Amino acid sequence: MTVKRSASGRRSIELEVEVPGTPEEVWQAIATGPGISGWFFPAEVEERPGGRVVWHMEPGLDAPGAITAWEPPRRLALEEPRGWRPGAPALATEWTIEPRAGGTCVVRLVHSLFTDTGDWDNELEGIEANWPGFFGILQLYLKHFRGQRAASIRATGSASGTARDAWTALLDALGIADTAAGRPWRTPAGGAPPLSGTVERIVEGTLPHALLRIDTPLPGIATPIVYSMDDRVMTSLGIYLYGDDAPAVAAREDPAWQAWMQHRFPQPETKETT
Repeated sequence: MTVKRSASGRRSIELEVEVPGTPEEVWQAIATGPGISGWFFPAEVEERPGGRVVWHMEPGLDAPGAITAWEPPRRLALEEPRGWRPGAPALATEWTIEPRAGGTCVVRLVHSLFTDTGDWDNELEGIEANWPGFFGILQLYLKHFRGQRAASIRATGSASGTARDAWTALLDALGIADTAAGRPWRTPAGGAPPLSGTVERIVEGTLPHALLRIDTPLPGIATPIVYSMDDRVMTSLGIYLYGDDAPAVAAREDPAWQAWMQHRFPQPETKETT
């Protein structure tokens, strides 16, 4: 990755992905609360210039932002205030949508930091590394589930050893360690809660993740991932369910997945200080 530097010193990264759908359909996915919730994190959006955006990243952790440009269905710009990470400068994000022949669009994403130093370049690299996994979810969502009611589950754990060890253990626990793309898959009996479907892709590398299209307990998408945070190796499983029953089924299944993750990959206890 190359961090770009503007004449003013602002630092930025640029990414793009081709997705199925018209500009209007893609706009609904990236610029509305129900759309964003279908492939990213649960979100609420005030759909207007100056409107407020809130992403619910995990229980007790919300990320607020403000809309600085609202030009449906082609351009959306947001700004997250200083402190989205401790000590971080403000972060600007711009989405643009360009139609292509054949019923697809190219979505371009630019993240810019309001700083003229390299102190946060590693943070930009971390942000960029996370997007391929989410772009894969966005592509599947727009192809198979766009416009449907969505609800999600996100279970996170912590692993000892290396990220490679954690990734191998997570794939094995989910029953996909020896499964190739395009093959059917299901969680092992007596292990993880019931989940089944087809493996779309398994991506190795510095931020390993998999993309699974599921049919049980509802049609949806599942995404196991391993990443590093604050010198810890973290494991995560996101499950996106679609259809009118999605909220009720997600609420029913969530406790079992949280318990499974904490049993297989327990997070260390936080010591209280006085």
